[in-house]
Amino acid sequence: MDIEDSFRIGSIIKTKGLKGELQLYVDFDNLELIDFNAIFIDMAGKLVPYFVESVKYHHNNTAYLFLEDLDTIEKASRLVKKDVYLPNKLKPKKKKGDFTLMDLAGFIAVDINEGELGEITGIQELPQQYIATVHYKNCEVLFPLNEEIIKSIDVVKGIVLVDLPDGLLDIYLD
Repeated sequence: MDIEDSFRIGSIIKTKGLKGELQLYVDFDNLELIDFNAIFIDMAGKLVPYFVESVKYHHNNTAYLFLEDLDTIEKASRLVKKDVYLPNKLKPKKKKGDFTLMDLAGFIAVDINEGELGEITGIQELPQQYIATVHYKNCEVLFPLNEEIIKSIDVVKGIVLVDLPDGLLDIYLD
């Protein structure tokens, strides 16, 4: 399976105990509502499948996993600090009102003055705001996503119309 055919649910933080249990940091909302019996772990850019023996959800976005054939701490420790994915077919469909700024990844950013900037390749959530990443003219450009900058969002066409502050692009292009 390719990463494009899957969605990230979190990453393995550490092992727990001596029998191969893994602690998973879950950054996907309501993961406990998804019924899955296998996960995919990113090993050097390739998704490797692992069958889930058991999963226990805990508070503060953590879960504890036992995977088939991982019965020692040595086997489990190879998976620490790896990202965990599920197939896209398991991803819950969003309701119309569930759209968030994080959903803008993959949209095309268009500036009122400069025209098309490119696809939003990533969104970072910082304590005070969201930051979008776009590759524009062979440069990585970061800009905030807020009410002042976003002028409109066309969910059907996948376009975000923005009005970037004067000189912001010049900082990256010089």
